[in-house]
Amino acid sequence: MTEDQRRSRKRKRGKSHKKKKTAVASPDGGAATTSLPVSASSNKSSLKSSFLDKMRARLSGGHFRMINEKLYTCTGDEALDYFKEDPALFNVYHAGYQEQMSHWPEQPNDIIIKWIKDHIPSLVVADFGCGDARLARSVKNKVFSIDLVSNDPSVIACDMSNTPLETSSIDVAVFCLSLMGINFPNYLKEAHRVLKPHGWLLIAEVKSRFDPTTGGADPNKFVKAICELGFTCQSKDFSNKMFLLFYFKKKEKLNARKLIEWPELKPCLYKRR
Repeated sequence: MTEDQRRSRKRKRGKSHKKKKTAVASPDGGAATTSLPVSASSNKSSLKSSFLDKMRARLSGGHFRMINEKLYTCTGDEALDYFKEDPALFNVYHAGYQEQMSHWPEQPNDIIIKWIKDHIPSLVVADFGCGDARLARSVKNKVFSIDLVSNDPSVIACDMSNTPLETSSIDVAVFCLSLMGINFPNYLKEAHRVLKPHGWLLIAEVKSRFDPTTGGADPNKFVKAICELGFTCQSKDFSNKMFLLFYFKKKEKLNARKLIEWPELKPCLYKRR
């Protein structure tokens, strides 16, 4: 055997050896090439899906924070125009809002709903900044649900400082985390207009907005301003670590009109991640 023949045989044996390593039995008894294990493929798919979910959540969270900042730093009529231009932004905002609220150990809306249920069902309620109108679905009372956009026939879409409600027609006015615009005193003035004498004003707000040590408003000055508007403070609840609750009643007789010194409420802006 010549030297060239020996080399040729070695090359053939090497190729045959490689084929044996990569060949596996197929179901019909033939040879089939090996492929990536199913578990490894699933892991790759799962990791890719997880990464995409995280990216979507980050983009959605960023969009929510942008809208949230806009609502806290503009007037009510500007916010109304903002959502009129693109109503879909309202859904984006509320999806982000619900995600943020899911981390709270207790929801202020639950406390307000319980308060209303503990009173007579004949009380007529106005829910200013109603969101998904959960309050109206949770009580037997007649509820006027008010917000900037209406995704439901029962929701009145308007600027909260200028509602179509009749004067002295409401027993309970609710602001649950909805004093967002820089002209929030106008919302409270509108609530005063539509409330009956001795009607209730319930306010729940994020606690950090009333922390003077971090730039928030003095809660006592806030209460004083509302009392000057024509209310008496019935009670305050500062026990929750996430939010404050204020309970006011409208006076039967109005005070002489005077300039009210409203404290500036700190915007509730979420940190960028």
